[in-house]
Parts: sequence; structure tokens; C-alpha cells
Amino acid sequence: MLLSFPLYHKQKSYAIMFMGDNMKNFTMRDEGFICEHCQKEVLPLGYTARDHCPYCLYSKHVDILPGDRKNTCQGLLRPIGIEKFKDTFKIIYQCELCHEKHKNIVAKDDDIEQIISLSIE
Repeated sequence: MLLSFPLYHKQKSYAIMFMGDNMKNFTMRDEGFICEHCQKEVLPLGYTARDHCPYCLYSKHVDILPGDRKNTCQGLLRPIGIEKFKDTFKIIYQCELCHEKHKNIVAKDDDIEQIISLSIE
């Protein structure tokens, strides 16, 4: 079972585990929020689930399965890199509390300057 392994597993990215058959567990949540890092208001995305701030690119460690909001960590996910994914890019994150790594697909309204800065770090 997917949830039977330790929370602090040694795989590169939690997001990779959700590809294929496990994406059927995706819960669509396109919600607005106030970013806990930059304090800006973030509106719903409109075409898919909003999972990070488009201004500073920070996210929050809230899900076990995409959209379930069942993770008790609640740490901020700091953007630490970027990688090519199909015809777009994924932002690579590391949780500031538990240090777990995650990936989220970039959104159309993400700050391009922030994305470029991740690509040269």
C-alpha cells in the first residue's frame, strides 16, 4: 500500500510516486490563499489545482496524496531548483521542517524572474 512506507522515505521526489495508477487518488483543489512566505494574496488558478505561490514560488507541505490535505508536517516548501518535464518545467522543493523533497509543475502565472533564478542557482 502506498502509505505503508515511512514519511521520510529516500526517494528523490514524493511527486514521482503519484504518477501512473496513483494519480487516480488526485483530489482537485484550486483554492486561493495568503502565502505564508511573502504574505501576498494568491487567487485560484482556474485551469488546474493551485499548489504554490506565483510570486515567490513557495508552497506548503499539506498533502500526502495530491489534494488530500492530510499531511501533518505543514512546513513551508522552499523552491530549490527547476527541471524540464515534458513540454514544461517542474519546480523542485525542499520542506523547511522535515526536509522532504517534492516537485510541482510550473503555473502559467508564475513569476518568470523567480523561475530563471532557480535555473541558475
